[in-house]
Amino acid sequence: MEALTESAIRKAFVNQTGGEAKRAFVPDLAAQPWEDLDYLGWRDPKAPQRAYLVAVVDGTTRAIGLRLSSGSAVRRTMCSLCMTVGDAALMVAPRAGKAGQAGNTVGTWICADLACSLYIRGKRKAPSAPAYETLSNEQKAARLEANLADFIARVVA
Repeated sequence: MEALTESAIRKAFVNQTGGEAKRAFVPDLAAQPWEDLDYLGWRDPKAPQRAYLVAVVDGTTRAIGLRLSSGSAVRRTMCSLCMTVGDAALMVAPRAGKAGQAGNTVGTWICADLACSLYIRGKRKAPSAPAYETLSNEQKAARLEANLADFIARVVA
């Protein structure tokens, strides 16, 4: 993934109002391992129920605001994006546009620290026993990108 600016991230939100995008916590972008990322994901340290992810899908940068599902805790399960078995949380995203304004959401299980890219490349070790896979890192990255594109399409639809 190519490095993004804070301004580009804030402009890319598809399911947040302008005010929400302006107030969203953005991590230190200079400290990100851009060459190892398929998407940038982070949790808000002041509001740990909030999370964000930014990805480039079909040449367009998309940012999604997420929140941990109410009553949902982090648990040991499989991430729907990277297929890593570890600490995952059920995260929900308001749908874009009028559907989101009406309260409609899309949810999926995502690595609780949103570090899918680092797990599939072996840069970070999952907290549970690794599942045996015969896929290469490139194939895992392609699967992650496809699953991420599908999730973002469900939010934007």
